Amino acid sequence: MKGDRVEIVVDAGDTTRTYEVVASRAGRRVETAVRRGVVEVSEVTRSGAVVRTARFMASRVLALVEQPAPVDAPSQRPPLRESPQA
Repeated sequence: MKGDRVEIVVDAGDTTRTYEVVASRAGRRVETAVRRGVVEVSEVTRSGAVVRTARFMASRVLALVEQPAPVDAPSQRPPLRESPQA
């Protein structure tokens, strides 16, 4: 969903660096995978095509924070239907 983002904090020797991968358009989402010692964060379209990918060594990753898109209460939810009274 547009607005989804993942923050990755990486040990860069004497300091830490923070990276963000954000779903930049409507219909895109951010997926996270850990495979063979590598953390992979990808922005993916509805059809499953990868738009961009960030890869980090798992031993260097200090934090991986997934933050869903904020939900506006009235605009994102469908309107409630009232049941007819007899």
